[in-house]
Amino acid sequence: MQSRFFFRGRLLSSRAMKHISLWLMLALAAQAADWPRFRGPNGAGCGEAPGLPISWTTNDCRWIATLPGVGHSSPVVVGSRLFVTCGENASAARIVVCLDAANGHTLWQRAFTSQSFQQNGDNSYASATPTADANGVVVAWTTPEQVTLVALDNDGREAWRRDFGKFVGIHGSGVSPLIEGDLVIYFDNQEDPASLPKSVYAKPYAPKGTGKSALLALDRRTGATRWQLERQSNQASYITPCVRKGAGGRAEIILADTAHSFTAVDAATGKVTWQAPGIFKERCVASPVLAGELVIASEGRGNAGIRCVAVRPGATPQIAFEIPKPAPLVPTPVVVGERLFFVTDQGAMACANAVTGAILWREQVSGNFYSSPVCADGRLYFVTKLGDVLVVAAGDQFKLLTRVPLGEKCFATPALANGMIFFRTYSRIFALGLRPGD
Repeated sequence: MQSRFFFRGRLLSSRAMKHISLWLMLALAAQAADWPRFRGPNGAGCGEAPGLPISWTTNDCRWIATLPGVGHSSPVVVGSRLFVTCGENASAARIVVCLDAANGHTLWQRAFTSQSFQQNGDNSYASATPTADANGVVVAWTTPEQVTLVALDNDGREAWRRDFGKFVGIHGSGVSPLIEGDLVIYFDNQEDPASLPKSVYAKPYAPKGTGKSALLALDRRTGATRWQLERQSNQASYITPCVRKGAGGRAEIILADTAHSFTAVDAATGKVTWQAPGIFKERCVASPVLAGELVIASEGRGNAGIRCVAVRPGATPQIAFEIPKPAPLVPTPVVVGERLFFVTDQGAMACANAVTGAILWREQVSGNFYSSPVCADGRLYFVTKLGDVLVVAAGDQFKLLTRVPLGEKCFATPALANGMIFFRTYSRIFALGLRPGD
């Protein structure tokens, strides 16, 4: 005779209990997944948070934390720690904050003096998202005089700091670092003013001199340079690289920029493994994403995207498909199965086949967007610049499930970890998810 167990008032067989135990283990594993860099694991924008409500108010949040400064960087989560950066508009000080991801309590914060400078009005002194692992966090910021990377341990103590010289860029910077194995990867992509439209030179923050661009690989433990790949400067790119498994399983750092279009770099050696030049003529802001064997990135000018392009890597990479405008400039798309979802800066949402590029649906929604969408449990989360969260079904037909205001402007991308979703607005973080015992 099978053993019998009671679960939530129901009599269950041992076989049913095994299924429940397996489900619980999988759910706990999903909830424990980290979100260690911009847009989470490999920048894909996909995570797990079972049980998130379809609609909510701020009263339903697990916690809301007010930050000691403002900014647009996204939160990252490793284990029980949430890391985020913010700045002070008056002094340009940069602040690194570590919160307890479970309750929002401040574990520590570190402030670093800096200098104010002219940048795009939609930029901030904390736009680059940090990257973290079990040993702590790495942050990046720039001034016109300095490109800085700093590593802090889990108690906020400085482990190392590197200065890579001047930064030249009309809009300021916002490129985020990432940790790949025992390396910190940073795309120091800068401006060549000769590549910019002539109208730019009339602006008070027109860049002076030609920036020196490079892809940097630093030792995660010491900050020492492991390799450095010099790059041609053109219009500054604001992408955060992703990582692709190339021939023989080697890790390739994937870049997109105006000067070289698509590039893959061997993470171990810093050597270019393949390149697809001549595709992009305008600025790359949205980060590249992977869709099966394809690599997808976009370009645009001003405040609008021009097109998304997918290439098939190889000895001679080929364009697999193009999606013309309306296309995103700033928000990075998200791939869910064989579906590519994106929103343009002006609120045109779309779903395309990620293999062929065929558009399955388009819908104009109210709002403008800088935040990139993320996906959890079949739902897409889009956040407008004014801080409205739009929850959309990740399906072959457009279905808006809810629209929830956060009450403050938001340029940051949400994070998914520990069974929760974290929304960062200009000065606060909202944590939404099941409470213990729910």
